[in-house]
Amino acid sequence: MTQIELGFIFGVSGKTVSGWETATDPIPFNKLIRFSNLYHYSLDFIVGLTRHNINYNVQIKPDKVKIGNQLKKLRNSFNLSQQKFAEKCGLSQTTYSHYETGLNLITTTAIFSICKTYNISMDYLVGRTNNPKIAK
Repeated sequence: MTQIELGFIFGVSGKTVSGWETATDPIPFNKLIRFSNLYHYSLDFIVGLTRHNINYNVQIKPDKVKIGNQLKKLRNSFNLSQQKFAEKCGLSQTTYSHYETGLNLITTTAIFSICKTYNISMDYLVGRTNNPKIAK
């Protein structure tokens, strides 16, 4: 599939897709989820957290509240304040709070940072799986 064809599917230009492919620009999280659903790839596999793809056969939607609840559960499991949790991921407390309360949809960059920092599955944070561990 060409960049132009993929751009058509996502409603963006081929140049935008090129920016995503070369990591010049981060793919918006809602587009990443759509890609994951469309091609049956786990989010962890797409972003390089694992080399092992798990085909969950579960279509997910970018749900700000569900993701926020998962973030809060994760943060509480580490017994950290929002400030400390966010700092470890290079986020401000205010930005993190907006994600945790479901005010804003988390960015791809932010969720990737959280997953890398705390070794947590992105598919878990979006509610696709109940297993918080990244597949090896």
